Amino acid sequence: MNSINRLLCLGTVLALALQACSCQERQDPQKDGPGDRRELSFTKGEISLEWEKTSFEVGIRCNFEYNVDFGCDWIGYDPDRKSTSSVLYLVAQENTSSAERSTQIKISDRTDRFFTKALTVKQSVNPTPKQRLSIVDKDATAQTKALLANLWAIAEKGFMFGHHDDLWYGRYWYNEQGRSDTKAVCGDYPAVCSIDFAPIMDNRYTESENAIRRRVILEARERGEVIIACAHLNNPLTGGDSWDNSNSGVVKGILTEGSEVRKTFLSWLDRLAEFALNLKDGDGNPIPVIFRPFHEQTQSWSWWGSSCTTESEFKELWQMTIRYLRDTKGVHNFLYCISPQMDGDYGDGTTDRLLFRWPGDEWVDVLGMDCYHGGNTVAFTKNLDAMTKLSLEKKKPCAVSETGKESFTDVDYWTRCILSPMEGKRVSMVVMWRNKYVGDNEADKHFFSVYPGHPSEEDFRTMYKEARSIFSGDLPAMYTLPDNIEIN
Repeated sequence: MNSINRLLCLGTVLALALQACSCQERQDPQKDGPGDRRELSFTKGEISLEWEKTSFEVGIRCNFEYNVDFGCDWIGYDPDRKSTSSVLYLVAQENTSSAERSTQIKISDRTDRFFTKALTVKQSVNPTPKQRLSIVDKDATAQTKALLANLWAIAEKGFMFGHHDDLWYGRYWYNEQGRSDTKAVCGDYPAVCSIDFAPIMDNRYTESENAIRRRVILEARERGEVIIACAHLNNPLTGGDSWDNSNSGVVKGILTEGSEVRKTFLSWLDRLAEFALNLKDGDGNPIPVIFRPFHEQTQSWSWWGSSCTTESEFKELWQMTIRYLRDTKGVHNFLYCISPQMDGDYGDGTTDRLLFRWPGDEWVDVLGMDCYHGGNTVAFTKNLDAMTKLSLEKKKPCAVSETGKESFTDVDYWTRCILSPMEGKRVSMVVMWRNKYVGDNEADKHFFSVYPGHPSEEDFRTMYKEARSIFSGDLPAMYTLPDNIEIN
C-alpha cells in the first residue's frame, strides 16, 4: 500500500473514533448509573417574624434523613407540637433588642454534611426592647426588683436629688413631721430619703430616736420616694465607734466561727433583720431599702476600712453579711450598694479605686461612691465619667451616695458644683449629707445642703426647675416594674 492510501485509511479510522466519542457524550448519564437522586427544598424561600414570641413552621420537601441546625439560641422546637419529616414546628423567642436579627436554619444530609440547604429567618425590631439586670437576691420581693429596674431606667431622664436625714431634722428644727429643709426652699421633698441603720443594730438599739427613723421611712415610702441607708456601726470588738481603727483584728474576729465578736456582730444583723422584716407600707408589703454596709472602705478611718482589713477579709465580710441577711434571716427587701470614697482626682487609677476590694458582680446591686470633692468640679466630673462607664459595663445602676461641701456659702453651688458636672452622666441619684440641727448655735457650721436663709437658695431653685433634677413630685412609680426591663 502506497503512502497516499495509508494516509486515507488513517483518516477514516480517526473520523470513526471521533464519531464514537461524540455519540457517547450525548448519552444520558442516568441510563448508565444511579446518579444523585436526593431532593431537598423549602416550601418558603424566607420567613419574616414579628418581634414577639412566635410559633411558626417550616415546610420541607426531602427524601432522606436530615439534621437541623438553627444557627442561634433564640429558635427552638415548639414543645406543644410534634415536628415531622415534612414540617418543623418551631418557636422564636421575643426579640429583646432594638435591632433586627436573623439566622439561617440549615438542613443537611445526616450521612453527608456537605449536602446542605439553608432557609433565612428574620425577626423584626422590638419597639420597646427589654433590658436584663441581675440582682443579688433572686428571691427579692417584686417591689424590690422593681426598684432596681427603676434605678436603672430613671438615669436616662436625670438624677434623683437626696438629702440625709432631711425628714428628721433641719438646721433650725427637729422631729417635726412633714418638715424638710429641702421642701422649705423649693416646695418639694427630696426624691431620696437617706438614713443610718447603725443605731438600730448595735448597742444603741434601745434609743428612742430609732422610732423616728422608722417614721420617716414610712413617710417617704408613702410618697413613693426611695430609701437608702448607710451603717456607721460601732466597733464590735473594742466597743468604740465607727472611727475606732485601733485593732486590726476586728473583721478577722467576725469571720472566726464561735468567736465572741462574731456572736456580737450576728446579733446586730438579727436586729436589722427584725427591723427590715417589720418595715411595711400601708398595704403590708415590706419596704425596699438600698443598704450600703461598710461604706467608704477605701479610707482608713473605719474598723472595716483599708488599714484594718485585708482585701480577702473585706470581701468575705461583705459576702457573709449579705448571705446571713438574705439566706439565714430571709430579708428580701434589700438592694446592696457598695460606695468607696472618691474625693479626689485619681487619674488612670479612678476605675481601680471604684472597684477597690470589689466583692464580685453577683454581690453588688448598685455601684455608688461618696464624693466630698468640695469645689473641685474637675475631680467630681472625672469620677462621674468613670462611674457612668463602669455602670454601663456591669449593667448596674450607679449613685453618688454621699456628697456635699461642709459650711459652703457659694451662691452658685448647685448649678456649678452639682448640675454642671452631672451634665450627660447616667447616674441615678445624688445624695447630700446632712444639715445638723443646731438650734440657735450659729457657730456650728455642720451643714451640706440648702436651708431657708442660705445664700444658695435661689440657685437651688434654679436646679430644682431643671428637668434633669428629679424630686419627690417628679418620681415615676418606682415600685412597679417597667415593661422593658427584666430582673434575673
